[in-house]
Amino acid sequence: MLRDVDLDLPGGTATCITGRNGAGKTTLLRIATGILAPDRGIVTIDGISAPGRWREYHRRIGFLSAGDRGLYARVTVKGHLEHWSALALIPRGQRKQLVAEAVDRFGLTQLTGRRADRLSQGQRQRLRLALALVHRPKVLLLDEPRNSLDADGQEMLSAAMTDVLRRGGAVLCCAPAGDEKLDGFDRVAVIEDGMLRFV
Repeated sequence: MLRDVDLDLPGGTATCITGRNGAGKTTLLRIATGILAPDRGIVTIDGISAPGRWREYHRRIGFLSAGDRGLYARVTVKGHLEHWSALALIPRGQRKQLVAEAVDRFGLTQLTGRRADRLSQGQRQRLRLALALVHRPKVLLLDEPRNSLDADGQEMLSAAMTDVLRRGGAVLCCAPAGDEKLDGFDRVAVIEDGMLRFV
């Protein structure tokens, strides 16, 4: 259970949160997305809260959950991105261009017509990252994003994070305790006994 968490994500900064399994990292991200409501307190982006202005709040968030879920087995890579661009409330006139950019950024050009159940684990993770970023979110929330990514995939992830920061956005990434690849973050915090502590 999380207790008295107070976290500010300044624009242009990347924060990494670590902790043991079950410490509350995923719960924290789910609260930040609005999937879970906090027992007390509030989460805002640009002064906007999820309960008050759901659409505006979610336009600003890109979320990659842990694991490899969230893809439809028989839908193609392009189909996923087109569907998600509509769900992410991208204006119709911008969708084609943003989908093309996401395909290029995550090395999916040769895979656009392939079904999700025909992709390797690494390819699925790159597609999931493309979905989280296709609408150019202001706040990027990542739960163990390096899972199944090879060196090229990790470079794509790093470049995408840098792009969010250059646009004045913020990145919050959760990583398992002992993760050796925590470079590139402005701040690192640990969740222990439900409390958030910066190290």
